[in-house]
Amino acid sequence: MATANFCRPKFIHHYHHQHQNCFNLPTNLYFSNHLKSKRSDGAQSVRRRRQRWRSSLRVHCQAAATDIEATARAGKDRLLKVPISNIRNFSIIAHIDHGKSTLADKLLQMTGTVESRDMKEQFLDNMDLERERGITIKLQAARMRFIYENEPYCLNLIDTPGHVDFSYEVSRSLAACEGALLVVDASQGVEAQTLANVYLALENNLEIIPVLNKIDLPGADPARVCQEIEEIVGLDCSNAIYTSAKEGIGITEILNAIVQRIPPPRDTAERPLRALIFDSYYDPYRGVIVYFRIIDGTIKKGDRVLFMASGKDYYADELGVLSPNQLQVDQLYAGEVGFLSASIRSVADARVGDTITHFQRKAEQSLPGYKEATPMVFCGLFPVDADQFSELRDALEKLQLNDAALKFEPETSSAMGFGFRCGFLGLLHMEIVQERLEREYNLSLITTAPSVVYRVNCIDGDTVECSNPSLLPEPGKRRSIEEPFVKIELLTPKEYIGAIMELAQDRRGIFKEMKYITENRASIIYELPLAEMVGDFFDQLKSRSKGYASMEYNFIGYTESDLIKLDILINGDRVEPLATIVHKDKAYSVGRALTQKLKELIPRQMFKVPIQATIGSKVIASEAISAIRKDVLAKCYGGDISRKKKLLKKQAEGKKRMKAIGKVDVPQEAFMAVLKLEKEVL
Repeated sequence: MATANFCRPKFIHHYHHQHQNCFNLPTNLYFSNHLKSKRSDGAQSVRRRRQRWRSSLRVHCQAAATDIEATARAGKDRLLKVPISNIRNFSIIAHIDHGKSTLADKLLQMTGTVESRDMKEQFLDNMDLERERGITIKLQAARMRFIYENEPYCLNLIDTPGHVDFSYEVSRSLAACEGALLVVDASQGVEAQTLANVYLALENNLEIIPVLNKIDLPGADPARVCQEIEEIVGLDCSNAIYTSAKEGIGITEILNAIVQRIPPPRDTAERPLRALIFDSYYDPYRGVIVYFRIIDGTIKKGDRVLFMASGKDYYADELGVLSPNQLQVDQLYAGEVGFLSASIRSVADARVGDTITHFQRKAEQSLPGYKEATPMVFCGLFPVDADQFSELRDALEKLQLNDAALKFEPETSSAMGFGFRCGFLGLLHMEIVQERLEREYNLSLITTAPSVVYRVNCIDGDTVECSNPSLLPEPGKRRSIEEPFVKIELLTPKEYIGAIMELAQDRRGIFKEMKYITENRASIIYELPLAEMVGDFFDQLKSRSKGYASMEYNFIGYTESDLIKLDILINGDRVEPLATIVHKDKAYSVGRALTQKLKELIPRQMFKVPIQATIGSKVIASEAISAIRKDVLAKCYGGDISRKKKLLKKQAEGKKRMKAIGKVDVPQEAFMAVLKLEKEVL
């Protein structure tokens, strides 16, 4: 480090936060004394004082650097066992873009888990998509070794996704921990997903450490944000940690707080094995790799283990810890986090939330909280080039090896040929799968408008689940249709309350509650049909609030609604790919928009083409494309009117015959444009 840098107030302030023990005087006191001495002693005295201060600072900095080097050396010994009382399992929870991944990077770097030369931004985010979007999609784990008061501690970090689509994975990750760092942006404050994740953590009885990140930003207001956390969440922020992960401020304080405030795991190594699976992925050479936390008992390499939910048993060929790369060990005991490889062929056999136990000495009861992943949003995926259908099927099968929540089945469309009907956890999950298919497998895809699963109660007493409008039973056979509802919480500055309430009312929202969480921010709760949210709801929310509002939702159940199937007829023929399920009140506006758009897009024919939007046999909106006509009266110059009528009548009869046998081909560009329109108007 160059000596000249020590003169800068900014650097001193920064270093003072990192190494408070390096200074006998606070920074501002030093400078006030410095200025007083400058006025009293003159320039020469100031220079002498500055030299003495520099030399003492250099000694302190060397001592601090020695501590960091010692920590880095300890980080290389992270495979060494520590007592169970010295293990700390924690997670980082935050809203999207509050600096969670950056903080994880700094923790890895400060503990020497990752060498400086190997370090890169968003180290735990392995996918290019995660780096580009700045979000965590796939959770990761890392084992760190930290020396506190000359004692080695094992810190297990489980990095979780921040998006609502992956809330089940987050809940299982939190169940594997005893504590959590609640990271809140010191300029933006508490957001909707912050609240959702805090409530998940409180349900699992975790010790929560509030961390205020990005305090180096000009707009940071830590005092206001602390007050928000205390008022909204109810956490005591008197001991909140002020950090800037980017600048490295307050990282040591966080590591100390993890050791001091997060409780160790219970010592239950003598009990039968119970380990909680919090993630798994497919390796093409080794099969499924399972990430787990041991709650009770011990596990050794070569043990025969049973997955309690799926009922499958395997031999543990490999056993190890994640640091963050995989390092093999022979044994893991209660409280530790590790990975397991056992030549498992499908991720479905080792689902997130399942319990691992010994085949011979089974646990009496599995760990609570396991549930199957259920798709909430569906859409059709069709290859632009029909020859790529088999490639699309292979790509989906490979993705499903890594993602048990992805569901798909073959689908045929008269307009777009062969494709697949796919089910996803939510809109972000759908975007990620589509983008990965296009990037990793070089496929060009057409995506239909997203839809949800409707529940149809038939007259004969049967209940049919329907995600595709073309599979909806006939009106005479169905008694009622139920649609999924979500409870949505919107956090917004008070200036945008009117615009956001108008948006929710337009989407058939049922107002439940509004409260001011602080003087300038409000929380609005609505119950909303999921179908109204899978379109452009989030985009509209951001545009109406200028980006300041945030949202969080959870599924609450099915509710009976006045829904109908809207069909599109072109020249009297029903076009199934354009059929939609809409609410009765919106049917006219959607039908009008679709028919007008199709009129613009379908090329003119030699005969008149009617375009109709119908509910059953009732036409609710209609447009017509006029025929391309030859001017048969061009040769008539004067003469009797009956001659002209005869020619026009002859032409009309020809057009009528042509219309009876003619077929209208809707171009693919028209389908693409209408699908885009459906996403906007539905």
